[in-house]
Amino acid sequence: MGVRFKACDREQLFLLPPSLRDWLPAGDLAYFVIDVVDQLELSGIYRYYEVAEASEDRPERRKAASGQPAFHPKMMVALLLYAYCNGTTSSRRIARLCERDAGYRVVSADQQPNFRTISEFRRIHLEALRALFVQVLHLAREAGLVKLGHVALDGTKVKANASKHKAMSYARMQEREAEYVREIEALLAEAEQIDTAEDGVHGPDRRGDELPTELQFRQTRLERIREAKAALEAAAQEKARTEGKLDDEGNPKPPRRGRPPAVPPGTPKPKDQRNFTDPDSRIMKMNHKGFDQAYNCQAAVDSQSQIIVAQAVTNAANDKEQVEPLVEQVKANLGEKPKRASADSGYYSEANVRYVRAEEIDDYVCPDRLKHGETQPAVRGRIPKNLSFIDRVRRKLLTKKGRQIYGLRKQIVEPVFGQMKQGRGLRQFLLRGLEKVAGEWSLWCTSHNLLKVWAAASG
Repeated sequence: MGVRFKACDREQLFLLPPSLRDWLPAGDLAYFVIDVVDQLELSGIYRYYEVAEASEDRPERRKAASGQPAFHPKMMVALLLYAYCNGTTSSRRIARLCERDAGYRVVSADQQPNFRTISEFRRIHLEALRALFVQVLHLAREAGLVKLGHVALDGTKVKANASKHKAMSYARMQEREAEYVREIEALLAEAEQIDTAEDGVHGPDRRGDELPTELQFRQTRLERIREAKAALEAAAQEKARTEGKLDDEGNPKPPRRGRPPAVPPGTPKPKDQRNFTDPDSRIMKMNHKGFDQAYNCQAAVDSQSQIIVAQAVTNAANDKEQVEPLVEQVKANLGEKPKRASADSGYYSEANVRYVRAEEIDDYVCPDRLKHGETQPAVRGRIPKNLSFIDRVRRKLLTKKGRQIYGLRKQIVEPVFGQMKQGRGLRQFLLRGLEKVAGEWSLWCTSHNLLKVWAAASG
């Protein structure tokens, strides 16, 4: 008796269900994203096309006049959010999936925008897409997923779209600038000698303005180094002016006491660096993976369902300046403040703790960096009167209640970054520049919250 198999006839004709709603199982993420986008306010995106329609000078107006209207904003927004929910950020890969994947075909209404259209839509409407974070956050609150009983703050480093080998310190810029000036002068002198010699042989008809390849390269590098130097110097001047270290004429003020600093105020430090590919990014420590060109991505996460209630991107390597902005953003996003806030030692400063307490938020900000698995004995009894401010903060976290509450911080916020990085593949930003990266991070956070709402609705 022969073995039986199901027929495999690739020439068999099939008829797909006539409704896109029948292509995927009920409750699929694709349908959920479509339904959510139908509820979002997209007037900022629509306004762009209305202006383009009214302006005959805009390329969009000429395209519309030629019979090629733009793809519907609701479809494009849903496509981007669905792609980020699945960890797909490459416009080329999204375009390819719109042809091959049923979920993407449903979201795109079985249309196939090319990768350039997807990339341009994200670039043009990045600010409007960034604003969707708050709208989705309000949907999460309406679904009962946000309580603001305990909000945990944390940051994670994400690699920039730039190589750390394309960065140069201020001291090295000074050295290379001097080297390139000497090399350019030598090349110019050599070129002049060659021109003079050739004039003697061929006559003075040579144009004489052709630059040798070596000279073009060095001249270009010199210009870029001088631009980077000027940017570092301007940043140092602005910082010194903000800190009140310069007089009205922009000169360094003498120190009130002690010796003057080795580097005068308003002057870049020798180790200050600037990247030529993405100048806004910085060299940062990437956990246990050494150093790389990166951004510091911030999130405040609600304990109820791990919904991100505030998010930001900074190029500061540490987190000490992020407590107040994140708490203020929570208040702006939701109209109320959390009852309790926790953060690790990277966020600790006396000013930060006093700010949180002034907001009448129960604070659990650890002053000390603890090794993995390290525990300290619990304390009990009355608080000694002679304790310093930082010792009082330490003592609060060493009480039985304090240890229990602070211990929740890891399980509230750290899984969020794990879900983005390990689950959905966030390894590196696609865009460059702080503002664009902030918009891209916002898309990641918005899609994270969408997935949480979808999981709650499906459960």
